[in-house]
Amino acid sequence: MNIFNFNVPSLSSRTLKREWLLNPKADLLSGAVVGLALIPEAIAFSIIAGVDPKVGLYASFIIAVLTAFLGGRPGSISAATGAMALLMVDLVKDHGLQYLLAATFLTGILQVIFGFLKLGRQMKFVPRAVMIGYINALAVLIFLAQLPQLTNVPPTVYVITLLSLGIIYILPRFTQTVPSPLVALAVMTIAAIALRLDVPTVGDMGELPTAPPLFALPQVPLTLETLQIILPYSFTLAIVGLLASFLTASLVDDLTDTPSDKNQEAKGQGIANIVTAFFGGMAGCGMIGQSVINVQSGGRGRLSTLAAGVFLLMAILFLQDWVSQMPMAVLVAVMIMVSIGTFRWSSFTNMRRVPRSEVAVMLTTMFVIIFTRNFALGVATGIVMSTVFFSRKVAKLVFVDKVLTEDGTRRIYNVSGQIFFVSRDEFAESFNYAEPIDQVTIDLSQAQLWDQGAVEVLDKAVQKFRRNGVEVTVVGLNEASSTLLNRLATEDELVANG
Repeated sequence: MNIFNFNVPSLSSRTLKREWLLNPKADLLSGAVVGLALIPEAIAFSIIAGVDPKVGLYASFIIAVLTAFLGGRPGSISAATGAMALLMVDLVKDHGLQYLLAATFLTGILQVIFGFLKLGRQMKFVPRAVMIGYINALAVLIFLAQLPQLTNVPPTVYVITLLSLGIIYILPRFTQTVPSPLVALAVMTIAAIALRLDVPTVGDMGELPTAPPLFALPQVPLTLETLQIILPYSFTLAIVGLLASFLTASLVDDLTDTPSDKNQEAKGQGIANIVTAFFGGMAGCGMIGQSVINVQSGGRGRLSTLAAGVFLLMAILFLQDWVSQMPMAVLVAVMIMVSIGTFRWSSFTNMRRVPRSEVAVMLTTMFVIIFTRNFALGVATGIVMSTVFFSRKVAKLVFVDKVLTEDGTRRIYNVSGQIFFVSRDEFAESFNYAEPIDQVTIDLSQAQLWDQGAVEVLDKAVQKFRRNGVEVTVVGLNEASSTLLNRLATEDELVANG
């Protein structure tokens, strides 16, 4: 097998029709909506990272275009994101843009490696409660990010926002020929220009580039010191980026009831970030908010992702005057729609029917992300909590049936369940070491020893019985438990009896 085979999605006639040409009109129109919505976000994320607006805009264009061809989830949108921008702040502040570009290149390399290692398979270990908490937190953060645009502004801004929301939600009741967010963007921009409304615009957020991105190598020393500087940032960016991309793909899977290839998504994201680094762009990843806009606007295929990237570049290069006059209020309305559509309202309406442990995990994940603005920390916290709750449940599933022989001289302990560091106490408390008997048989044919803690507690149980003059026999060990016991047990006779 060639390990350098990047498994570029096939362009067979069937695949071409299913992933590219199934609904071209809807894909192109939804891509236009997303492309416009990407502009202020890319500028904002650039400002967060401490770089020129063109760094985020170029990144969004390149990543969207490349993941359209190489990604594992048709209809998913990838670009520069706030979650990634937050991780770049210190690197840019301490070392500058060129080190960020080098870190972006290394981020892509790591993501491609993770793709070949099939890291996407590990998504099954992320509990659904954690995913819902992540999605809800993102929805809240998207909404909160709009508040500065609605604070200390002219009353006209609120009017434009409300009218835009009206168009977005009411127009689909009459026609869905054109995505309602695109209509809102066009109508409100034309109105603002015609009426010469004095409101904040996209142009107020930063200067738009006037030329397409050019190829250039990151200007950093090729030394071990450079690697030591960028590696910690690149590793964190790679992990957070893939986590966001996988969760985005999973959400689009649910919204469209179609599958995705998470490992191909990792490779596609990695290649996109590698190329981005050579064209002056920052690292990016999957965007849940923009992907929701795409799906809700009718986008389903790869053409919608490609259209988003291409339209973004065309808009900033050829429609710059028009785009710069676009009221921020209408984009705020679009993002409020995204926030509402992203939030899983059922996670609260069904709270009484969901196990309390899952509710606690979902809420904790959600609030940790909201208050720390750290997606990786929130997800890690949720996974740890889920692991603890699961371990406690499994620990209670250790059962010991105690049988005394008719002559009263031998006690048989029939053990069933999983014995590991969490369940060891329940297992140890099942034995009566003071019972006046001559023999004890511990039958583990329905049990499994998992770790050193399990061997240790069995070891100590045997030692306690033997100190009281009781002969102990351990039977029924499966091959894995027997191997573990032979390697770690201190009681030689215990090993022999195993």
